[in-house]
Amino acid sequence: MAIWEYKVITSGKGGFATPAMMEKFLNDLGKESWEIIAFQSAPENALAFNGLARRSTQRDWTLEDAAATAAKAEADKVRAEFEAKFKGLAPTGGAALAEEPAAADDGYRSPVDTSRDQDPDAPDEEHDEWEQLDAEEELPTFFDAIKPHLRRNQRGAGQSVGVDYLAKKWGFDEADIAGALKECGFVIPDDENAAPHYLEYDGDLFWVNINRRGEVWINTKEKPQPKFRVVPGAPVAVEESEKQDDGQASARQREEKPAEPKPQPASKGEPVKLPEGPALLDLIRPKMRRNRDDAGGSGSTSFLSRAFRCKEADLLAAFATLGLVMPEEGKDKPAPVQIGDEQWWLNRDQRGGVWINGKPKSAEAAAAAVSKPDGTAIAAAPVENSAPPAGDSILLQLRPLLKGTRTGAFAAEVARLAEAQGCPEDGFTAALVAAGLKVPEKAREKPVFVELKGEIYWLNKNAKDQLWLNAKASKFNSDDAGESKPKRARSRKSAPAE
Repeated sequence: MAIWEYKVITSGKGGFATPAMMEKFLNDLGKESWEIIAFQSAPENALAFNGLARRSTQRDWTLEDAAATAAKAEADKVRAEFEAKFKGLAPTGGAALAEEPAAADDGYRSPVDTSRDQDPDAPDEEHDEWEQLDAEEELPTFFDAIKPHLRRNQRGAGQSVGVDYLAKKWGFDEADIAGALKECGFVIPDDENAAPHYLEYDGDLFWVNINRRGEVWINTKEKPQPKFRVVPGAPVAVEESEKQDDGQASARQREEKPAEPKPQPASKGEPVKLPEGPALLDLIRPKMRRNRDDAGGSGSTSFLSRAFRCKEADLLAAFATLGLVMPEEGKDKPAPVQIGDEQWWLNRDQRGGVWINGKPKSAEAAAAAVSKPDGTAIAAAPVENSAPPAGDSILLQLRPLLKGTRTGAFAAEVARLAEAQGCPEDGFTAALVAAGLKVPEKAREKPVFVELKGEIYWLNKNAKDQLWLNAKASKFNSDDAGESKPKRARSRKSAPAE
């Protein structure tokens, strides 16, 4: 009858990563003569399972096998007798029994008497197979023995081999391999998250890790070579004469740099002294945020007070000396105050914050201030609804620069037009606004059309937040050839710009 050995098989708590890995695991069991007698998969994960397998440890003998073995033994005995007879060495009596040929080798080791293994007074028995241990120096080291079985690591640099694979190849138990690892100095981690402990042998690094299925793996890679070494630098003492020279150079730089207006520092407990008059506006102008729709800017008093390290109330009081006061209730924007060539006013946002705003005297003035490097100005005459457009309108000047699109319109990016004209983009946009166009805040905003000489012009933004100038033939007939009326689009979607 057969004698069975059993093995618990499992995929681990997390299961296999792919069905191909699970299929290979089961195929390897079949190649090793394991027979699965119990298999239970997890209901929430088809690639996770637990089971039991078995395989035979002793061959089943039949009547034919026994007869063949007996016939072979008898033939070997007769052959030995004839050989001894022809050589004149035929054995007789008890000597024949002593020199009887040994039984045929059936592939199994001879039994060993273990009845006195626990007797401390029993004499030591000598076995020939243990005498080979004297030649231990001729055996390879553990590190050299595993090298032929290493395979490239698929999840990182270097090579690796499983302890269970070595145990099957060498015919050892996994506990024996684990004991050899500890004797070599390896540290077997407790879980997959433990930090590795490296060993160096023959210029390579070795370490052991455990995966999520509880399998122990031996890893190796080349030891990295250092690229540099850390050397502390020596401090250098600066001579007193060099310090004086550096101080004089810094003083000269400060003298050459033009002085900017700054808040006067005050002693402890006194309010900060801010500049008065236009000097205050010169102080806050670099701190203001540029507007998108025109060439002006704005800034919140809360930000400005922190920037100048003063109280917000003191800043509002300084604005009041310039005539800048908050609008009355119900008014969003007060009348601007003319200060120099600019207009200034205060307003309050939806959160209650106070903002100061400033821009050139008018959009027309800002547009007129835009000029080319050669000194020639770009015309930016505003278009009135009831009057024909001026012949030198900026839109008519830019019309030849617009390129055709797939929809039959003409378009060009405002930034490129400004670059082609040699003008700043902000001032160029202000000139377009002065011509009657409106800069949209978002891509799908309804545009404002301006009709000039049988064509309509408008501004739009694409998905990349780029501003484009567009033109196409007007669909509206004018009552008078000398009149042109700006009209709004019927759809929110403007012609796409290329």
